[in-house]
Amino acid sequence: MTRHLRDLRLIALVAVIVVFALVAVFAPHPSVEEIRQWGTAVGPAFPLAFFAVHAVATIAPVPRTLFTLSAGVLFGPLTGLAVTIGASTVSAILALLLVRAIGREAVAARMSHSVLDSIDDSLRRRGWLAVGSLRLIAPVPFSLVNYACGVSAVRLVPFAAATAVGMLPGTLGIVVIGGAIGGETHPVLLVLSAVCIAIGLSGLVVDWRLSRGSKSERVAAGSQQGENLDSDESSLEA
Repeated sequence: MTRHLRDLRLIALVAVIVVFALVAVFAPHPSVEEIRQWGTAVGPAFPLAFFAVHAVATIAPVPRTLFTLSAGVLFGPLTGLAVTIGASTVSAILALLLVRAIGREAVAARMSHSVLDSIDDSLRRRGWLAVGSLRLIAPVPFSLVNYACGVSAVRLVPFAAATAVGMLPGTLGIVVIGGAIGGETHPVLLVLSAVCIAIGLSGLVVDWRLSRGSKSERVAAGSQQGENLDSDESSLEA
């Protein structure tokens, strides 16, 4: 019965992600000008409405770039940055909690491989490093990181903090430069993206090396404990 329930929850999790993906692909994406017109119609409450729509919409695999560019154009660099970082962080938290509510236990029950266990343990102990590094790497989908962390043991507060900090450089570049030039690609933005990717990859390498070191220490500790037990048994026999 318990396993059947886990299977249903896993199916539900996959179904939710598929629905999100279909919405992201087939739902019409408004232009910056259309969003500007909506802002005029909504009035002074538009930043809050934009925040709410951004936070909810990007739970699905919807590209954040449209919202980020729009925030820079509509609200200016400071307000646009605050709205974008805040909404993206809230969206990441909601996605993580949603995945955990639907299918964390179902997925965890199948994570019996030693490699998966090692990755899960690393995320539980140093999730901030892995999440922050991945957020710096622009080609890594925002929603995919959220879903993967949802089925992992990463803690919520480090996840949220690393999300906000890791998104800051790239988001700042898009909001400021994108807002200033109306969304066209700028060489400075490409350089900033390359630097962020390099730092992110370096962070992942550091996390991998730390994970290997921790694993070696655990193996060594286990061997030492076994030797101590053998020594104690030999002493008793003597």
